[in-house]
Amino acid sequence: MMPLLKKQIRFLVALAAVLIVTEAINVFTGNGLNQFGLIPRELPSLPFIFTAPFLHGSPTHLMTNLLPLMLFIWLSMQWGNRTFWLTTLTIFLMGGLGVWLFGRHAVHIGASGMVYGYFGFLLLAGFRSKRVPYLIISVLVALLYGGMLFGILPTKAFVSFEYHLFGFIGGVIAAWAWVK
Repeated sequence: MMPLLKKQIRFLVALAAVLIVTEAINVFTGNGLNQFGLIPRELPSLPFIFTAPFLHGSPTHLMTNLLPLMLFIWLSMQWGNRTFWLTTLTIFLMGGLGVWLFGRHAVHIGASGMVYGYFGFLLLAGFRSKRVPYLIISVLVALLYGGMLFGILPTKAFVSFEYHLFGFIGGVIAAWAWVK
């Protein structure tokens, strides 16, 4: 296996382990960690834009986010470390700030905002780069996961479509800003 791929897989496994251990702690504390979720327009909650994506309402909630998150992170890593980390920071900030400024008054948690952020990035980044391997990634993501776009609509009261929407916007902005 190539050294870069090994490094990427180690990162993904470590991230998945952090998410799973965090959820296990959350389950054993009766969702006690969810106090670090994002509550719109409450100033003490603002720093939680960096913790909310690591928290989930249940193990099922985590599992529905985990596979697409790992896949989209790995695909986003193909643009290189600098672009990946700038994209990740942009998604965290744009997704979190968007929810904090405009979200419904609720505790917003879950990695789906990050999933949608990487999804938005992957849709546009290949076209921004104009390079065939990246174009193929963008087209495949659009074909296989294009239905995710419906997730940015307010369809279920208990789902933070706001995190989906603002994460997606953050990913699109990241592709526009960081992919040459």
